[in-house]
Amino acid sequence: MRRFHSIGGYVSASCVALALGGLLAGAANANDRLVEMAKNPENYVMPGLDYTADNYSEMDQINTGNVKDLRVAWTFSTGLLNGHEGTPLVVDGVMYVNSSFPNNVYALDLKNPGKIKWQYKPKQDPAARAVACCDLVNRGLAYWPTDDKGKTPNLILSNQLDGHVVALNADTGEMYWKVENSDIKVGSTLTVAPYVVKDMVIVGSSGAELGVRGYATAYNVKTGEQVWRRYATGPDAEIGIGDDFNKDNPQYGQKGLGLATWEGDAWKIGGGTNWGWYAYDPSLDLIYYGSGNPSPWNETMRPGDNKWTMTIMARNADDGMLKWGYQKTPHDEWDYAGVNVMMLSDQKIDGKDLKLVTHPDRNGIIYTLNRVNGDLVRADFLDDTVNVWTHVDMKTGIPVRNPEYGTRMDHKGKDICPSAMGYHDQAHDSYDPERGLFYLAINHICMDWEPFMLPYRAGQFFVGATLSMYPGPKGDRANYLGLGQVKAYSAPEGKYKWSVMERFAAWGGTLATKGGVMFYPTLDGYLKARNSDTGELLWKFKMPSGGIGYPMTYEHDGTQYVAVYYGVGGWPGVGLVFDLQDPTAGLGAVGAFRNLQNWTQQGGGLLVFSLDGKGPYSEDVNLDEYSTEIITDGT
Repeated sequence: MRRFHSIGGYVSASCVALALGGLLAGAANANDRLVEMAKNPENYVMPGLDYTADNYSEMDQINTGNVKDLRVAWTFSTGLLNGHEGTPLVVDGVMYVNSSFPNNVYALDLKNPGKIKWQYKPKQDPAARAVACCDLVNRGLAYWPTDDKGKTPNLILSNQLDGHVVALNADTGEMYWKVENSDIKVGSTLTVAPYVVKDMVIVGSSGAELGVRGYATAYNVKTGEQVWRRYATGPDAEIGIGDDFNKDNPQYGQKGLGLATWEGDAWKIGGGTNWGWYAYDPSLDLIYYGSGNPSPWNETMRPGDNKWTMTIMARNADDGMLKWGYQKTPHDEWDYAGVNVMMLSDQKIDGKDLKLVTHPDRNGIIYTLNRVNGDLVRADFLDDTVNVWTHVDMKTGIPVRNPEYGTRMDHKGKDICPSAMGYHDQAHDSYDPERGLFYLAINHICMDWEPFMLPYRAGQFFVGATLSMYPGPKGDRANYLGLGQVKAYSAPEGKYKWSVMERFAAWGGTLATKGGVMFYPTLDGYLKARNSDTGELLWKFKMPSGGIGYPMTYEHDGTQYVAVYYGVGGWPGVGLVFDLQDPTAGLGAVGAFRNLQNWTQQGGGLLVFSLDGKGPYSEDVNLDEYSTEIITDGT
């Protein structure tokens, strides 16, 4: 069901057709405007800062010499206790903040962030909470800058857990249109951040743990009309596979495999949702993202390679057709959902200047591919404790299994590394082009895995495995600590320049800056700053709750700020959030993170830092005062 709403009332079908016709006729699109806006340090206009998704800032006001002087400038509470992933946006002096369910959106004028400019509080179907996997998180917003002289206002796009996408007037917060993207009756929810490309908003899907068949959808950002929808499994036409798919790498597979690599109709409930991050290369007109795990987790129930789940996809923006697709984990046995961040860079490798996409995957391997044609350039282990693979065959692109750590019915696999959480999950990492280093927030978790059979029932969890998780070999297994790492990685060298262990998984992500400082939050509630070159810890701040979002930075009135959400939760926090005790509950997370409660508790909001805490209220103590008149008793 779809309905449209504008400030002036409901939009007629003819109006929709005219608007869609205008888009197809080649009206000016958002790409150029967003590219230019992203260059301005006063803006942070999309997840990952710009289309490269490298989350790297050219600002250096905060640097290695003075980062120790960072102080809180101002704060904002969302009033919600579930996990806060993602990061806020800043556009033309306004910060846009969103929350976990019920996905409230707030606009804050940076001249006086103490007063809320507008707020949008959707009324959602509460049934969505029961089918959400792994807490009630949301990974952020998208911004679309108007191009038609006021016919369509600037828009904020927001995805809601109950499967709806809404467009809000960025100036007033009024709903401009609303569309249903996902059906929670079959377990399909929305946690992904929307993504604006060419006057379209790209929206993913969630629910592979309930047998949802994954898809990505493009909507006309002016009207909400669907432009295209492409699936991860099924017939070629529905996946978006044409004659030239993988023409430069036919060994990855080409036509007909979305059906042929599944038994019967299993592809219809086969997962492959995409709830992670996107990147886009305007010069190639290709959108990059990863499809997730096949469903159910129990591999015995779905023989075959299960294409095109677990795949890095490069889709044409106009029609969603696949240029190339590389399946990282054929016939996944461990829930290594392949939706993680895609970061674009241009680097010289083996003497060749290449356009690259780099992707740290749940399966313990960080991949670098030629983003033009999908050639596999690098495939390095995220850690030397990965044991499910012996290596990656660089000719075929297939990781070679170590049979000792496979999973199968009537067998309990033990000490499998990585765990189902992977050695990297939803963290949005960063890339410093001056240093040529990727800053990776990763996990260090292994597991025992015991599968079981179960029937598919729409809207119910469809997993089929019992998991126990614990720290990897470098951690403290006796005390369930040492569950994460942060690393600096060079793709051309295939090496790590530095790394450091963390007490818990580094779940949120990183920010890199020209000032030589990289930032990241921790699950136990610290925002940390390290020297980008050496990894030396330069500064940290204890937040009110653990961090699972990623930091961003922006400039306002000549001052550089660093902002980050706090609010523990997500998959690693489900035990704390829902007060679970069974160590196998939360799909195995409860046992691994049993000690998280000793460092942090729930709470949700935003912290904003600057040097010496400089901000609107330090510059004018009377700002936002109701009255400055002091009344005395005359004595």
